Amino acid sequence: MIFAILQTLSFILNIVWWIFLIMIIMSWLISFNVINTRNQFVASIWRVLNQITEPILKPIRRVIPAMGGLDLSPLIVFVIIFFLQNLIGFYAARAAVGAL
Repeated sequence: MIFAILQTLSFILNIVWWIFLIMIIMSWLISFNVINTRNQFVASIWRVLNQITEPILKPIRRVIPAMGGLDLSPLIVFVIIFFLQNLIGFYAARAAVGAL
């Protein structure tokens, strides 16, 4: 039971990781004018990604503001996700061994 919960949490963190990666890549493409937000499809995807990621990034941005136009908050989210996935992996391994 605990193993299934930990696997689900790990899966959710993996999805959040991919969402942030897509948002970062898309922000670079928008910044370098490779894709344009005047395109309705691009604008709608960008809006959805911002609505998903902004509640996570906003508290981090309050503590660590952008320095020289460089926003480090997604990097901090990646570090937190990495730490949580390792922690979940550790406890999942213990739960799996305990189930034997």
